[in-house]
Amino acid sequence: MTTKGYLSTPVLWLLLLAIQVSQGADELRLSNGTGLCSGRVEVKHEEQWGTVCDGDWTIEDAEVVCKQLQCGSAVQALNRAPFGEGSGPTWLYRVDCRGDESALWNCSHTGWGSFTCPHYFDTGVICSGFSQLRLTGGDTACSGRLEVKQDQTWAAVCFSHIDFKTASVLCNELECGQAVDVLRGTHFGDGHELIWQEEFHCVGNETHLAHCPRMLHRSKTCSHDATVVCSGYGGYRLANGSTTCSGRVELLHGGTWGTLCDYLWDLPTANSLCHQLDCGVALLIPDGQFFGKGNASVWNGTFSCKKNGSHLRNCPVTVLGHDECPAGKDARVVCSGCPGGRLVNGTTCSGIVEIRHGDTWGRLCHTHWNLKAANVLCNQLNCGYAKSIQTGDRSVDGNGHVWRDAFHCEGTESCLWDCDQVTLGNPTCSAREAATVICSGVAESLRLSGGESHCDGRVEISLYGTWSRVLDDDWDIKDAHVVCRQLQCGIAEKAYYLPRSERGFGPIGLRSVQCAGNETQLLLCKSSHTHTEPRGVAEDVGVICSGSRQIRLVNGTKRCAGRVELYNYGIWGTVCDDNWDLSDANVVCKQLGCGQAIKAFASAHYGEGSGQIWLDDVNCTGAESDLWACSSRAWGQHNCQHKEDAGVLCSEFLALRLVDGNDCAGRLEVFYNGTWGSICSNRMSQITAITVCKHLNCGDGGEIATDFKYGRGSGPTWLDHIECTEQHSSLWHCQSDPWHPQSCDNRAEETHISCTGRKEATTPATFVECPNSTSCSDREKLRVIGGGHGCSGRVEIWHQGSWGTVCDDSWDMADADVVCRQLGCGPAVSALSEAAFGEGTGPIWLEKVHCKGTELSFWECPAKPLFGKACDHKEDAAVDCSGVTETTASPTRADLPRRPATDTTRMSMPIIICIILGALLCLVLAILAGQIRSARAQQRGSRLPYDPFSEAVYEEINYDLMREKQGMTGLTDTYSEISKTKVQFYSRDSDEENGPGATQEVSLLPGNNLEDGYDDVTEAPGPKDAFRSEKNEHEITAIPEESDRNKDSQTDWSSNVSGNKTSKAERDSSPAFEDTGYDDVEELGH
Repeated sequence: MTTKGYLSTPVLWLLLLAIQVSQGADELRLSNGTGLCSGRVEVKHEEQWGTVCDGDWTIEDAEVVCKQLQCGSAVQALNRAPFGEGSGPTWLYRVDCRGDESALWNCSHTGWGSFTCPHYFDTGVICSGFSQLRLTGGDTACSGRLEVKQDQTWAAVCFSHIDFKTASVLCNELECGQAVDVLRGTHFGDGHELIWQEEFHCVGNETHLAHCPRMLHRSKTCSHDATVVCSGYGGYRLANGSTTCSGRVELLHGGTWGTLCDYLWDLPTANSLCHQLDCGVALLIPDGQFFGKGNASVWNGTFSCKKNGSHLRNCPVTVLGHDECPAGKDARVVCSGCPGGRLVNGTTCSGIVEIRHGDTWGRLCHTHWNLKAANVLCNQLNCGYAKSIQTGDRSVDGNGHVWRDAFHCEGTESCLWDCDQVTLGNPTCSAREAATVICSGVAESLRLSGGESHCDGRVEISLYGTWSRVLDDDWDIKDAHVVCRQLQCGIAEKAYYLPRSERGFGPIGLRSVQCAGNETQLLLCKSSHTHTEPRGVAEDVGVICSGSRQIRLVNGTKRCAGRVELYNYGIWGTVCDDNWDLSDANVVCKQLGCGQAIKAFASAHYGEGSGQIWLDDVNCTGAESDLWACSSRAWGQHNCQHKEDAGVLCSEFLALRLVDGNDCAGRLEVFYNGTWGSICSNRMSQITAITVCKHLNCGDGGEIATDFKYGRGSGPTWLDHIECTEQHSSLWHCQSDPWHPQSCDNRAEETHISCTGRKEATTPATFVECPNSTSCSDREKLRVIGGGHGCSGRVEIWHQGSWGTVCDDSWDMADADVVCRQLGCGPAVSALSEAAFGEGTGPIWLEKVHCKGTELSFWECPAKPLFGKACDHKEDAAVDCSGVTETTASPTRADLPRRPATDTTRMSMPIIICIILGALLCLVLAILAGQIRSARAQQRGSRLPYDPFSEAVYEEINYDLMREKQGMTGLTDTYSEISKTKVQFYSRDSDEENGPGATQEVSLLPGNNLEDGYDDVTEAPGPKDAFRSEKNEHEITAIPEESDRNKDSQTDWSSNVSGNKTSKAERDSSPAFEDTGYDDVEELGH
C-alpha cells in the first residue's frame, strides 16, 4: 500500500539499483605496457579511471592484479611510475593484499580516494601473461612445438617471435638442459589455431620465460609455429659417492635421472663438471664399478670440454640416445670438494692466485700470502705442494679485481677456506702486486698424509691415478731419506711404523721397499708392486722430515696469542721462559704472520703445557726468520718445568666486545695492537650490525643505535667504512679501511649497536667457565654436560670464544679415555654417540678425533675441524667416566695404550664398601706401627749418642744460593747410591706427581730426562736401564749431532744407525732415559 505523494520502499530500492548500474561497476586494467598483461595499474571507480599509489607495493598485491586480469602469475611488482605517470584521482592508497583476493579493491586499503598521492608514486605490474608452457609433439619431453597457456586455452608461439636466447631460457626453465636448435615448425594452414600475440626478447640469463621483455603484435596471423630442441640434460649430480663431490655421474633428462654413458669421458671433462657443481677440481677418475651401478636409466652422450674452467652444461654434447652402457663406460669422478680457488695466467699448476666471493673472482695481495697457504691451495688444486711463491713479478698484468683476504693456515688443511681468514683492516694493493705460486705439479706421485705438514705423516704413492698405501716390514732411515729428498723436505729425522689404529685404507701400491739412500724417487728403489693385502706382517710406514718443523700458539682464545709450542721430531713441545723477552716474542709473531710482539709472557701465563720442553735460554736478536734460528741450548736440553712455559701476545690478536651496556648492547670496540679501541659508523649498514651480533653470539638481528646512550670511548678509533654482506658470519671477514688509531673524525662517529638476542646461559660446569680472556688452561676448555654428575655427559670444548660440541665420527674408547683423564674422572666406562645426553647448541668444533689413549690433553689428539654440514647436533659425542681418579703418575708418550674399558669396569656397591673397610683397617695398623716405632726410638735415644746425619733433612734452597754453596763446599757430581735413593723419595714434587711409592716413569723422548719438569738440580750420572716399548710404533731414528752435553739436563740420542738394515730385535728396543726425579734439592753429604 502506498501513500499519495510518497514512494514506497521497494520503489526506492529499485531507483538506487538503477543509479548504481548507471554509474557502472569497478574495473581494472594495465596501461602503457608492452601488452595487456603489463603496465601501470589503473582502476575505474564512479565512472572515472584513476591510479593506485603505494610506497610498499608487494608481489602479493601484484598477484591479485594478474589473477583478476587472467594474466597468469605476477612477475614483478613495481612502484614510482615505471610505466609513466598517470592522471586522474588516486583511487587506492596503501593496498595490503594476502594474495588470494578476487579483486584488488577487496584487499585492505585506506578507502576510495582517501589520499591524494603524486602520480610519480603510481604502481605497475608485469604479469607472466600465461600460467604454463610446454613443448609438444616432439620425440621427447624436451623437444617439440612451443605452446603457452592463458586461462584455460593453449596458444602456439610463432617462429618469428622467439630466438635462440629465448629457447635457452625455455630449456633451462623446463629442466631440459641447453638449447640445441630453434626450427621452423609446421604451417598453420587456414589460421584457425590460437596464436600467442607477444614477441619475446630474452637476454639469456632469465630464469623464467615470463621474465623476458616482450612486445605486443596486433596481427593474429603467423606462417609457422616455433619448434624448440633442447639437449635434454636438465640436471647434473654425483651419486653413490662418499661425499656430494664424488660418485657416478647422473643427468636429468626429461624429468628422469639416469647414468651418463660417455665413451670419451676424461679428466678435463670431469673437471668441468666439478666446477659446475662447485666441487673444486677433478682429482681422479676411478676404475671400474667403483660407485656401483645406477638405476635402469642410461643417457648416452659425449661431452667435449676444451676451455679450462668451463661448466659441463656449456660444453658441446653429442646425444646418442637412450641405450645400455657397456661395463666401465659409465662416467665417474672424485672432486676435491674445495671450491673458490684457481690459478690463472700460467699453467694448470702455476700462476696468479684467485679466489671467488659469490660469483666474483679476484686476486690476493702478495703481502697477505705465505708458503703455508700456498701449500694448501696447491693440494686443493691437485697440484702437489708449493715449491715457491713469487712476489712482485713484473710479468703480472695490472688487470682484475683484488680481494684483501689473508689466509692463516697450519698447512694440513684440505681447503683454503678451512684456514683462519682475516680481511678486516687489511690494506689493499694493485693488481700487479698479486700473489702467485708455483706448485710441484700433478705429476707428483708421492705424499705424506695425516701429519702436521706435508713433510711428515703416512707415506702414500700415486699409481694409476689412485693414491695407494706403502707397506713394509723392514722400513728404515735410508728409505725415509729418499722420501724426504723427493718431497724437498730436508733430511729424514725418523722412520716409523704406524700403530694399527692409524693404518690406512684402500689399495696397496708398494711393499718391501729397499733403498740405498741416494735415490731421487721412491719408485727407483727396489720394491714389490701389489694391489692386494699382503699375507705377512708388513705395516703402514711413516716419515718425519726435518722440513716438518712447526710453531704454533696454544691456549689463547684466538690466533696470535698463546703458549709457544714447537713441533720437532714428530712431537709438540714447549719453550722455557729463561731469558724470554720481547725480542724472542717478536720472532714468534713475525714467523706466524701476527705482526709485532706486544708482550712476552713467562710463568705459563697461558697454562702449563705437557710433554717435551724443546728449547731453553732462547736469545734472539729479532732479525731471525724462525725461532729455532735463534741462539739457545740444544734441542731437548733444559732445566725447566712446565710452570715456566713461555707465551706471547702479538699485535694481530683480535677481539670484539660491546661495552657500557650489556653483553649484547653497547658501544662497539675491537682489540688490536694490544689496545681496545672504537669502530666508526661511517657507511655502516644494518647488515654489518647483524654480522656483529652473530659474531658475538647475540642472535641474528641487530641495529645501529642512534641515541649514543652508551657513552664515548677514550682509546683509539681503529676502523672505519666496514662493509659486510649477508654471507659473512664473522666481522673479521668484512672489508674495511686499513687500521689507523684515528679513523674517526670525532667521537660522534663511534658505533653503538643493540642486538635482538641475548647470549644463552650455559649449564653450570664443574669448574669455572672460560672467560673471554687469554688465560684458559686445557682443563678449563673441556667439559661434559647433561650427565647425572660431572664425569658423564656431552663433550664440549671452548674455542674462539664459545662452547661447542664434538662430532661422533670415529669417536671411540681411546678418545673417551683422554677426556675422562683430563677431567680427573678416571678411566672411561663408555664412549657414547648420537647425542646420548641430548643435542648441544652452537658450533660443532671437531670431527674425526683420533686419540691414541695416551695423550695428556685432548688437544694433542689429531682431529679435523668441522666445516660445512657434514655433521649436526644429533651426532654429538659423549662420555661416561668411572669417576674414580687414578693415583698413578700421569702417562707419558711411552706408556702402553690403555685397554678399552667395558661395562664390567663399573664398581658395584659391595666392592666400594670393601675398599673403604680395607682402607680403615690399613689406617689402624699404620697408627699402631707408628706408636711401636716411636717407643723403640725413645729407648734407643736413651742409650745411643746423637748422630746429626742419621736422618738427613731436605728442604728447598734458592737456586743461586745452592750454586754458591756448591762452589764453597766443593761438592762433586758423585753421590752414593744410598743418597741417590733418598733424593728420589724426598723430591719436592714427588707427592704431587708420582705419589707415595709410585714407580718413576721412563720416556723415550730424546733429551727428556727432565720431562716431568724438575728444576734447579745437579744430576748424578747413573746407569741407563734398557727399555722396550710395546707400542705398535717402532722408531728408527737418525743421530742429530750434539756437542754440548750440559749436565743440567743430559740428552742421550739413539745411536742405532748403520749402513745395513736393522733387525727386528733392534727395532723393538731402544735406550731408556732415566729421570731421577731431582727437584730443587741439594743432597747433604758427610
